[in-house]
Amino acid sequence: MHTLYQIVSGPLVWVAFGVFIGGSIFRLAQLYRLARRREPFIFSYFSLRYGLRSVLRWLIPFATANMRLNPVMTIVAFAFHACLLLLPFFLLAHIVLWEEAFNVRWWALPTTVADTMTLIVIAACGFFLVRRLTRPEVKYVTSTSDFVLLAIVAAPFITGFYCYHQWPGYQGMLILHILSGEVMLITIPFTRLIHMIFAPLTRGYTGSEFGGVRRAKDW
Repeated sequence: MHTLYQIVSGPLVWVAFGVFIGGSIFRLAQLYRLARRREPFIFSYFSLRYGLRSVLRWLIPFATANMRLNPVMTIVAFAFHACLLLLPFFLLAHIVLWEEAFNVRWWALPTTVADTMTLIVIAACGFFLVRRLTRPEVKYVTSTSDFVLLAIVAAPFITGFYCYHQWPGYQGMLILHILSGEVMLITIPFTRLIHMIFAPLTRGYTGSEFGGVRRAKDW
């Protein structure tokens, strides 16, 4: 068990980060080449002003017509993404690891807040699962890969919550927690999870087209 822990918390961590960073750079370069080949005119009207306007607008809850039409989905989606992105960076246990590796440290979330945010991510994953199983228009476009990706996202938070509370067998669960986090990092560049990196670019493109070409709002 100790040897396995050393492997997953040592070399596999660097492999996961390497694949994530390298894969993300590759996908961004791939997107750039595709845009240059198929739609080179995009660069002629891409506007920082209209792009940022669109990005900032869509970052505000209920600021768009679609959000107001789906209030429950909007609340769950915003809570999910906020907790998903912030928790790994401001969790005390993770900060301690960064301090040990690079001698850097920053502010950490209070324990009760971190616990609550973890439960929000887990509950949101449950919501998305039920939605895919019960909403006809969502179920129609759902495939096995959607359930796999949902499990990949949920696993680090479920195992992390279990480990933090040190329930029976948490040592083995800690290994699963680290592994699940590494799997998530590795899969981001090569699955639909890449939207976390592409989203500002695609939203900026849409905002530029609507604002600079159509002279209309995209919300």
